[in-house]
Amino acid sequence: MVDYSSYRTIIVEKANKVATITLNRPDRLNAIGDGMHEELEHVFSQLNDDSEVNAVILTGAGRAFCAGGDISGMGGDGESKESAPAPAITMSRGPRRLILNMLEVEVPIITAINGAAVGLGATLALFGDVIIASENARIADTHVRLGLVAGDGGAVIWPLLVGVHRAKQYLLTGDFVSAEEAERIGLVNQVVPAEELMPTARALAERLANGPTWAMRWTKASINKLIRERMNLILDTSLAFEALSTTTEDHREAARAFMEKRDPHYTGR
Repeated sequence: MVDYSSYRTIIVEKANKVATITLNRPDRLNAIGDGMHEELEHVFSQLNDDSEVNAVILTGAGRAFCAGGDISGMGGDGESKESAPAPAITMSRGPRRLILNMLEVEVPIITAINGAAVGLGATLALFGDVIIASENARIADTHVRLGLVAGDGGAVIWPLLVGVHRAKQYLLTGDFVSAEEAERIGLVNQVVPAEELMPTARALAERLANGPTWAMRWTKASINKLIRERMNLILDTSLAFEALSTTTEDHREAARAFMEKRDPHYTGR
């Protein structure tokens, strides 16, 4: 039996062949900090080896799905306190590993977006196989607002879901997409009232978990070939550009402005 009890920032519960992963930093809107990134990398690998799991639900605790990277971990110079000493090439390993490990999960992943899904949080949500959103959900890849390239998967998945031109619109502006609009443009599969989100996700997860296991796994693997092709084309380049963008003055200014609660003044440097 696979043991999920050691995690500090996520909760894993299993019932009826379904594993539910809950991002559990509600006081930080489930921002990915305090070791959550590493725990997510590891849990997807564990789930893929868990013979008791035939479907996965991914959701967030509290009023947000995931606020993305924990910006409070940035210093006034715009660099992450944890990753600042590391060379740029090292900074891309974790994000690449996270997305690859998520794609490696053979069983269906249902994303239940219970609130805001921002930045890397949006990437996590959109890399699910079926995406169900609460009517309260909002989705945005806000990397550019921090002077950063949308490098951790956004440049891969948004064009696949909504087309190149809409992807450019949202990735270049960092604008939020409401749940209703996300359903209209094909960013999510279904929008339901908040109180129906988890029952709807669980009903679908249990239906899939009790379906023809290998037919579904191999169908998913076949479709994921398309995503893997795009990842091979885009991900390493976008991650490299994201790492490079952390060295710009625009990024440092965006981080300072966030900490000082003011609008940033970009200079193109």
